[in-house]
Amino acid sequence: MMLGVVRRRLASGGGLSSASNLGQSLLKSRSAASGRRIASVADERVALFQGCGPVRNICHLAMRGCSVGSGPMRVVAFNNQAVEILPQWRLFSTESGDLVDAVVPFMGESITDGTLAKFLKNPGDRVEVDEPIAQIETDKVTIDVASPEAGVIQKFVAKEGETVEPGTKIAVISKSAEGATHVAPSESPGEKAAPPPPPADKVEEKQKPKAEPAPVAEKPKAPSRPPPPPAKRSATEPQLPPKERERRIPMTRIRKRVAARLKDSQNTFALLTTFNEVDMTNMMKLRSDYKDAFVEKHGVKLGLMSGFVKAAVSGLQNQPIINAVIDGDDIIYRDYIDISIAVGTPKGLVVPVIRNAENMNFADIEKEINTLARKANDGSISIDEMAGGTFTISNGGVYGSLLSTPIINPPQSAILGMHSIVSRPMVVGGNVVPRPMMYVALTYDHRLIDGREAVFFLRRIKDVVEDPRRLLLDI
Repeated sequence: MMLGVVRRRLASGGGLSSASNLGQSLLKSRSAASGRRIASVADERVALFQGCGPVRNICHLAMRGCSVGSGPMRVVAFNNQAVEILPQWRLFSTESGDLVDAVVPFMGESITDGTLAKFLKNPGDRVEVDEPIAQIETDKVTIDVASPEAGVIQKFVAKEGETVEPGTKIAVISKSAEGATHVAPSESPGEKAAPPPPPADKVEEKQKPKAEPAPVAEKPKAPSRPPPPPAKRSATEPQLPPKERERRIPMTRIRKRVAARLKDSQNTFALLTTFNEVDMTNMMKLRSDYKDAFVEKHGVKLGLMSGFVKAAVSGLQNQPIINAVIDGDDIIYRDYIDISIAVGTPKGLVVPVIRNAENMNFADIEKEINTLARKANDGSISIDEMAGGTFTISNGGVYGSLLSTPIINPPQSAILGMHSIVSRPMVVGGNVVPRPMMYVALTYDHRLIDGREAVFFLRRIKDVVEDPRRLLLDI
């Protein structure tokens, strides 16, 4: 019945005047069984959302991130029932007159909670619309909590270090400057107020000495049993004695996630590493000869990473098993190449992904690497930009690493490790000459990849980097 009323009303009303206007006025019917009457609500409106898809319930509407106007509103005809929502809904916020609640936003499909890392503002500070006021640290990324309205932060209702979920209220913002109280996030206004002094008569009662009871003859004690032996401490959880000049801080969620994934990789894969060395003379000469022209045309610098990405793509195309992965009793061969680039940040290791690297040239790869690295360092990288990946490249050479054995990034099957370039004496044409050399390492899952394929892959990396002309001739 309600849907019929809505349809007839919309048909007679003529639809929306524009994409941003609110819908036509509707009639709100309520059940007669509950003793309620049918009332006309001409001043109340229903918002029709574009691009939001089917709305199942109010929670679904809020999580899809659709913003509703600031006017009074009711939503009706959900599942043939009249459903009310609070007036003045805004993206991840609630309002009550002059006060607005800032709540934790939707953090991603695979993230259910996070840790309130720190507040970026203090109570009493003036904030603008969408200005970050706090940071939520998840297993993968750091997310900002933005102010839903311009105003003054009245108080914080959550503490740093607490675990919060999407929709959790963390702060109250006053649209006007009135009523702003400077309350630290770790204390509430009630804690600041001193307790009232006790009445005088109670103080006098406390000062009077109490009469001592008469001594009672003690009964003979039964022979006590010997105390049980102390419980043995687990060998996996040693209790370290406290020491001077030490401090204990909790691990960040990103660090805990990285630690768990690396340990899972060691426990799951049959890890084996093979090494080779690459003469970087030709690659460095190519970079030196064309660096100015490259920057002038493409707007980015020509680095060594793009050359190794192109070499890895060539190697993966020659050895498809390196790009595959074990799934139960099956092997999944992937006909696309998504290269993950390991980036070390102050908060932990992240691996943004270069999508469809087989279709990119040197300039496209350099631009994508610069964009992803910048987002990773400033904490603005999204979960989608780190999801997936079929092969990883880790460049420990930027930190001066000469040789290492990288660990596979699940659910991949191999990882290439780059290292620092060192001038070493090499025999070239029967003569000993100095050459810029780099050690490269390939760690692979020996359950899936045999040593033959791993060595051939690393040899292809060496051949392409030492002579980039092979990419042009496809040899």
